[in-house]
Amino acid sequence: MKTDPSIGPQHRLFPEPGEELVFYEQPLNERIRAFLRLEYLFDLVAHSIDGVTDWHSRAALGGLIEITDLLSRFDLRAELLKETERHAQVLTGLRQNPSVDPTRLQQSLARLDQLQTQLRSSSCQPAQALRKDELVYAVRHRLPIPGGTCSFDLPAYHFWLRRPAELRIAQLNNWLRDLIVIRDGVAEALTMIRNSAHPLLVVARAGFYQKPVDANLICQLVRVGVSGTLGVFPEISGGKHRFTIRFLSQPDTATRPTQSSKDVEFELQCCNL
Repeated sequence: MKTDPSIGPQHRLFPEPGEELVFYEQPLNERIRAFLRLEYLFDLVAHSIDGVTDWHSRAALGGLIEITDLLSRFDLRAELLKETERHAQVLTGLRQNPSVDPTRLQQSLARLDQLQTQLRSSSCQPAQALRKDELVYAVRHRLPIPGGTCSFDLPAYHFWLRRPAELRIAQLNNWLRDLIVIRDGVAEALTMIRNSAHPLLVVARAGFYQKPVDANLICQLVRVGVSGTLGVFPEISGGKHRFTIRFLSQPDTATRPTQSSKDVEFELQCCNL
């Protein structure tokens, strides 16, 4: 890991042994923003989908509906195909690099090729089962209303939630099944993008840090790792030419966060596969 020359000898080595970093991410384009939202929603569904209570089923179905809505706003299948094709092109160019493990490289290319084959298939119709389901349709239209999915509003939903847990879990997994290619594609793309970064240890003077974006590099994602013991969190904003990080503290949630007046050491990753 590289160290920024702005970190002088007066600063402690970061991080201390046993100290864990909390990572915050900021996408710098719409494609990665959509991928991160999908990753979050798939994690939410995975956490709830095999739960036996009706509250688990509510959370899982709500997440599946949000995934479907996100897919309808963007042509995620096409965006994911473009991203995996770009990654395959970059990796293919590394075949002659002696510092690259050829076995791992071939495995990565094989996974990308399999994803592209699935995404190009005419049978790949993500979320079709959810879109055609009458119960899901009814729940989707009630979700934006506060308390809109309670029992008297949707008796059919109330009936479904009272069915045996194994039946609900089986149906939820069936709805998830035609979304798996999107889930796996997003996971593969984000893993490769995150792994492309070269971590750098830097200091935000008085809680402020700004860095220009190299015009020759496509920085898709900024990642900031900061110790949870410092009592601060980053607010990241970025554009084509630069990104800015402000570290804020909020000892009491009833008050507005304020910018830290202290120097903050953190790990910076600019992911630019």
